[in-house]
Amino acid sequence: MSTTLYLVRHGQTEENAANILQGHLPGHLDKEGIAQAQALRDELKGIRFDALLCSDLKRCVDTATILNEPHRLPLETTPLLRERDWGPFTGMDILKARTMIDDRAETVDSMLRRARAILEDIGRRHDGQQVLVVSHGLFCRILQAASLGKTLREIPRMNNAEVRRITLNLPLPAPTGAEETGATAN
Repeated sequence: MSTTLYLVRHGQTEENAANILQGHLPGHLDKEGIAQAQALRDELKGIRFDALLCSDLKRCVDTATILNEPHRLPLETTPLLRERDWGPFTGMDILKARTMIDDRAETVDSMLRRARAILEDIGRRHDGQQVLVVSHGLFCRILQAASLGKTLREIPRMNNAEVRRITLNLPLPAPTGAEETGATAN
């Protein structure tokens, strides 16, 4: 069997609007981010989800809470769905950080291992089900790359409060190898 995942990037945050590299910072939805989450809630309200998983960071929990209003599912949070740990670059202006990111930030290979671990767990626990997953821009792309056997560069960037539907089949495709990516809004 397979699992259908609806991958959602959290709504816009004050930090996104200010071009701040958030990483593991909590993030705060701004008015636009709340409106984006509400619009997506209305778009997804007719879909039956069996589970709702999200990053344990505030911006994702707040987005998931809005999306969950019509579904009333238990909200399962996990640090495995967190954004890239930018290390000492966390909180920096994205454009400034872009030229400085080095090995003190979490590697793409490390994120791919996290993605594979959470995808395998979801696939085992939710076989044949539809799962709503709320995470972060870069990590949603990593999840897609890991589930589809593609490189990160082959996965288009996601907008705030964007949803992508993918079919998760276990076993996962063999890793294609990681390639580094510059700093992006998260």
